[in-house]
Amino acid sequence: MMEKIAILILVALECYVQQTVPHPPDLVLPGDAYLDFPGLAKKYDLDCAIYDVTTEDGYILKLFHIPGNKSSPVLVIHGVLDSADSFILRGNSSLTAILHKNGYDVWVGNARGSRYGRRHETLNPDADKSFWSFSFHEIGYYDLPAMIDFVLDKTKMVSLSAIGHSQGNQVFYVLGAARPDYNKKIRVLIALAPICYLHNVMPPVNDVVALGPIINELLLLVGREEILGDTGTVRKIIDLFCLEGPQGYKMCVEGIFFPLAGPDPAEFEPEFARIVLNHYPTGTSRKNAKHLLQVAQKREFLYYDYGTIENLAKYNSIVPPKYDLGKVTMKVALISGKNDRLSTLKDVKILRKQLPNLVDYKVLDYPYFNHMDFIWAKHMRLHLFPHVIKILRTYGQG
Repeated sequence: MMEKIAILILVALECYVQQTVPHPPDLVLPGDAYLDFPGLAKKYDLDCAIYDVTTEDGYILKLFHIPGNKSSPVLVIHGVLDSADSFILRGNSSLTAILHKNGYDVWVGNARGSRYGRRHETLNPDADKSFWSFSFHEIGYYDLPAMIDFVLDKTKMVSLSAIGHSQGNQVFYVLGAARPDYNKKIRVLIALAPICYLHNVMPPVNDVVALGPIINELLLLVGREEILGDTGTVRKIIDLFCLEGPQGYKMCVEGIFFPLAGPDPAEFEPEFARIVLNHYPTGTSRKNAKHLLQVAQKREFLYYDYGTIENLAKYNSIVPPKYDLGKVTMKVALISGKNDRLSTLKDVKILRKQLPNLVDYKVLDYPYFNHMDFIWAKHMRLHLFPHVIKILRTYGQG
């Protein structure tokens, strides 16, 4: 009964916010908040080429290229609810700029459903619910191969290095397990905040997992297949409450981000937070969120669970199969943070035991390094990037 009441309250809130909350007309943000990836690249004197990459199943994804040594291509992939923007928001202190400075040929990709992945050959994301019928499985199975093959064709290389953040490394495990021929195309995967297993997520993340079925029912009830997108209810709430002054930082960063990702105010200052929150979140599918919840609830790294009847049709089994991480033979380097509430050291330990070609594992020394510090921290140059460059120099040669 309480679950039904909660759903009704949330539906009412959804309708109220959609109909009554305007974008604050007098909101003034730092300049970088309004720039897209190419705009940020131009501001920070980085040449940026823009490509459209089409997947086997018709999704059209933006791929950004910061040219460097063609023999050293690096493909960078974002996590859930994110986009390529996060890898350049720190300007000359961002991962994109540091890779370029060190001579790498930098390619920054975008998954389907993100700000730069809302196009399809035949489907309209605003009108066709089937556009949103994907989870992280399809990102790994279709998006990554399309981007990898595009980069290798452009550079005339047979392999590349890769860097993923959060779900952006999880999708490489899907790729290696489901399409094992691609393992040989990856020189090394550097997995930042390595998400795979979600057995030991910390409060309040475990509470979100417990509420997952209610949230899913709510989304079904209101017909929402895209979640946390650029024009949805959450974006209006962020604009109204999160982007203005100290109270916005206290409410949204200290009240939401830090409890979920791990607190680290020294690395995520209020003025920069206002930039980030105009770029993030950028949306994904309800199905993707549900798949992540299934991984957490079932305590296994499984294919998507469609239910008994559809599972029989798709998998010839009433339960979905596990991803066979024994087939992920690409070299993998894992980098973890002690203060990461999403990718906990306990869960990374489970992953470490499953990967057959783990070449490096680093727990960062800075004790407050959290899940989002891997992409947004003020001092990534000190805490993170030396390890990334060292791994690339050791394992990322063609």
